[in-house]
Amino acid sequence: MKFNHEIVEKNIGLLAIFTVIAISFGSLVEITPLIFQKDTTEPVEGLKPYSALQIEGRDIYVREGCYNCHSQMIRPLRAETERYGHYSVAGESVWDHPFQWGSKRTGPDLARVGGRYSDKWHEVHLIDPRAVVPQSNMPAFPWLAENTLDGKLTGDKMTILRNLHKGGYKGNDLYTDEEIAGAQKAVEGKTELEALIAYLQSLGHALK
Repeated sequence: MKFNHEIVEKNIGLLAIFTVIAISFGSLVEITPLIFQKDTTEPVEGLKPYSALQIEGRDIYVREGCYNCHSQMIRPLRAETERYGHYSVAGESVWDHPFQWGSKRTGPDLARVGGRYSDKWHEVHLIDPRAVVPQSNMPAFPWLAENTLDGKLTGDKMTILRNLHKGGYKGNDLYTDEEIAGAQKAVEGKTELEALIAYLQSLGHALK
């Protein structure tokens, strides 16, 4: 007995049900194996947890929408790896929530930007991009140098990350009680500019 596709195609209810079934099955086949692969769930060798200041810097990076123009995903293509370095792997982003891979790239990829430029270069670049890159169309972020951090929520952020990744750092928790207790003091009075630079300088050191 041949299945009459016209029955499904003309019945919006049946079409919706079969569409959901097809997408669900495909998603299970694609995603489920990744949950059990170590290279997608465990950090790469040498990956270090973000410091208190770097955590705040990452939140500023997300808040200011830097991911709209900068990806952190170097594709395994020769043109990409020659320009940016080793292609990105999942194990570099296991502690990122949300991860910053992305596919939109107006500005350069930042996956390996850490250590490529000095802190001073980043400072000038963020306040006045065209002072160091004349052809840049990146907006300026001068307010970052004026806004200071109070660190009231930094310890809570570290606690959340620790709870999400119990024993995930060389068999230990990401942060100790002492580190969490000292989080506010570690960032209090620092500018948002300093925090963002600290985050950028932390990127891409695990893989060369």
